[in-house]
Amino acid sequence: MDVYLPIANLSVNGLIIVGLGLLTGLLSGMFGVGGGFLTTPLMIFYGIPPTVAAASAASQVTGASVSGAFAHSRRGGVDYQMGGVLVAGGIIGTGIGALLFNLLERLGQIDTVINILYVVLLGSIGGLMARESIQTLRAERTGIPLPARKRRHHPLVANLPMRWRFYRSGLYISPLAPLLLGVATGILTMLMGIGGGFVLVPAMLYILGMSANVVVGTSLFQILFVTMATTMMHALTTKAVDIVLATLLLIGSVTGAQIGAQFAQKASPVKLRLLLAVIVLMVALRMALGLGYRPDEIYTVAPL
Repeated sequence: MDVYLPIANLSVNGLIIVGLGLLTGLLSGMFGVGGGFLTTPLMIFYGIPPTVAAASAASQVTGASVSGAFAHSRRGGVDYQMGGVLVAGGIIGTGIGALLFNLLERLGQIDTVINILYVVLLGSIGGLMARESIQTLRAERTGIPLPARKRRHHPLVANLPMRWRFYRSGLYISPLAPLLLGVATGILTMLMGIGGGFVLVPAMLYILGMSANVVVGTSLFQILFVTMATTMMHALTTKAVDIVLATLLLIGSVTGAQIGAQFAQKASPVKLRLLLAVIVLMVALRMALGLGYRPDEIYTVAPL
């Protein structure tokens, strides 16, 4: 079933795009992370231009985050005060990211930068996840438990001025810390089309020191609004959002998320996390190899 993508300016098999969405939705439901960090690389592997893949993936992540954010909100798992600061920083970050995106596009380096960012982020995060999972599995086999981690914010966060009380998160820290974290997430969302959850959640836990019971819900709350802003920013500036591509991905991801959530209830969380780490490292390795290949066309020509 061939479908023409007007912004990408090519025809694709619509069932394959739905299948990619189904796969990322399946992973999202299984592992509790947004599929944006895998959606963009998989589309690039299939032949979608990186700029269109990143811009369209952001809009797909928006749709996939709505149900999750509402579910966590109903059970009181969202710190709206913290989320508001993160959203403010994220919107600022999307503006900065749009400027960087346009600059790199004019220089003809945006495709290379997107690939390098994915290799660095996926490689580092996948490595950390794999190490933690292996340590946990070894502890289970030997019967020697790992030392419990203390919930505390990073020393740099403690030194920032103008502290606020974030009652739901159980924190008394400067709002500058989550604001800057939101800015960084907004820039990454604009450049890479990710929701930012796989970066934001660990940062909220280990840098801000937030309570674990509100981390996922607050992250989804921030992702929802920041990806909306990113989609609008791309539509107004880069004009790289392909609504046909995003719709096909969303159809698959919504279905896949339901299947993945059911499977996750029956599997070991540690083994699932190790499996996700392996998948992330494989994608990072494939993108790193792609950077070393000589392309068929040295230059990418974008329509004016």
